[in-house]
Amino acid sequence: MVLCIKFHFSPAPAAAIFLSAVIILSCFTDLIPFKSYINFPSASYLSSAPVPPKCDIFRGEWVPDPHSPQYTNETCSYIQANQNCMFYGRPDLEFLKWRWKPDGCDLPRFDPHKFLQIVGNKTLAFVGDSLSRNHYQSLICLLSQVESPKNLAGTGSLYDLNKIMYFEGYNFTIYIFWTPFLVRTEKDADNPGASRLYLDEADDKWLSAVPRFDYVLLSAANWFTTATYFYERGQLVGGQFVALNFTSNLTNRYSHRMAFRTALRALNGIGFRGKVIVRTLTPVSHFEGGPWNDGGDCPRTRPYQANETAQMNDMERDFYTGQVEEFKDAAARGLDVALMDPTAAMLMRPDGHPSRYGHWPNEKLQNDCIHWCLPGPIDAWNDMLLHILSD
Repeated sequence: MVLCIKFHFSPAPAAAIFLSAVIILSCFTDLIPFKSYINFPSASYLSSAPVPPKCDIFRGEWVPDPHSPQYTNETCSYIQANQNCMFYGRPDLEFLKWRWKPDGCDLPRFDPHKFLQIVGNKTLAFVGDSLSRNHYQSLICLLSQVESPKNLAGTGSLYDLNKIMYFEGYNFTIYIFWTPFLVRTEKDADNPGASRLYLDEADDKWLSAVPRFDYVLLSAANWFTTATYFYERGQLVGGQFVALNFTSNLTNRYSHRMAFRTALRALNGIGFRGKVIVRTLTPVSHFEGGPWNDGGDCPRTRPYQANETAQMNDMERDFYTGQVEEFKDAAARGLDVALMDPTAAMLMRPDGHPSRYGHWPNEKLQNDCIHWCLPGPIDAWNDMLLHILSD
């Protein structure tokens, strides 16, 4: 599969990518009150026109949209503080005035009633990292227009790593599992900043719960840029950003691909009969003007257009290629698997990150050019998800 936009591959220093991902992915603050600066939309804009069967919804461009988002940070109480860009005073609202339009067709805007009718009496599991949680919170905000879910697990905090949310009126349950590597992981006792990845063992925290699910959405990328040791068959075979006492040419490209291979084959191995959705990565390469710790920011206020260049570094390209190829392998093995591919769309949205508007100016925190404002362009992921589940 080839991305149908022009990419300029300009490698970023590995250490800069690693540190930006670690610091920003770990940057969570306490929940604070919400405040709205935008108007709630009219329901009349919820299109129900079907997408032509041959239309590729993942290739297109962002087009102007005068309508307001379907929720605000006042109408939705499920937004983490560090993605609540309106509360922290983001001055420009133009980043909210775009919608994703595939080439040759229209992708209907998310209809929460239709979604809940499709998933009634079913369960959906988000399996991944903080971007998986970012996606999940967008979905919860959209669905809470119809019904407020009940919290069935955890403390009720937005920052619980594992949650169960239940929509009683539709008997629909959403699980969220924190498993940023998808595979079994341990902290290394001799190097507390590093993790041991058992690349041939799926993380049992989520895999053991799979029989109760109808849909499993897998996504992971940025944590593979952290310090990790690679284990297979119980033996150390390589590592990334760690010292080894033997020579290995294995990099995080290998660990990332193997984690997806292991997760998908484990699902096939236990005879999972639901639908698996593989979501491809979103970029960490929107930093401009310096690295994460020296003024790096994502200050743009509009998307890239189709005739402009969206940047993606070599590591991201390799991660993306690995995800697509492992998806194809899983499909060939008989797993009911769909590819959710927002990568090209999100490469074109350097304006959609919290940047400095995920914290107060006097807080000494890095600009966040990894996660996405809520509401924001990430809401289009749920337009895509509804299309996938409607097939």
